[in-house]
Amino acid sequence: MATQATTTNVAAPHRCSFLQITTALQTLTIFIQAVSAGLLFTTAYGEVLHDVGARVMYGASMLYVLAAVLAWKRGGGPPRQIWYATGFLALASAQVAVGIAHISSVHVPLGVLMFGLSVLALARQARPGHQARSGHQARSGPRGQGRSTR
Repeated sequence: MATQATTTNVAAPHRCSFLQITTALQTLTIFIQAVSAGLLFTTAYGEVLHDVGARVMYGASMLYVLAAVLAWKRGGGPPRQIWYATGFLALASAQVAVGIAHISSVHVPLGVLMFGLSVLALARQARPGHQARSGHQARSGPRGQGRSTR
């Protein structure tokens, strides 16, 4: 009896990059900060939760910078991501400073802005063909000669 091997076209599972994972982590920690800010007014442990969450969010922002640098260094990402991550770390630093100073009129809108920017960065990274539009693949030069953009 002959055995038949069947092949099916199964798409390879989508693999997330370290940069996408750190951006998602940053976005999640900012969302958790919004939830814990609401708990500040309703529970006794809200202040502790918001304080710990601020430290985790700041750590996630530093990890995002590291991931952007590593993606660029290995040739897998554009240097633009480093600027995005560094700018976000600066926003996170300002957020921590105004939070410690209890300036809610700046702290709350800045948190909303940070969440929106983080979601935007995550959506840009998750788009199909993101690498092709980011400018870090080889482009054809004159007469079909390849040239690197790095």
